[in-house]
Amino acid sequence: MKKKLIKSGSAWVLLIQKPILELLDINPEVDEVELEVESKILKVKKANNDK
Repeated sequence: MKKKLIKSGSAWVLLIQKPILELLDINPEVDEVELEVESKILKVKKANNDK
């Protein structure tokens, strides 16, 4: 799947469709995500909320 980034102020936004969020078990209203870059690959995963 190819996606375009969208300009938002001084940042760029990547929109993630609901079916992908569901596959990742991410609820954007309550969950946080972790971003990791490895060998020029952006990885997105649900953050652990262990406090």
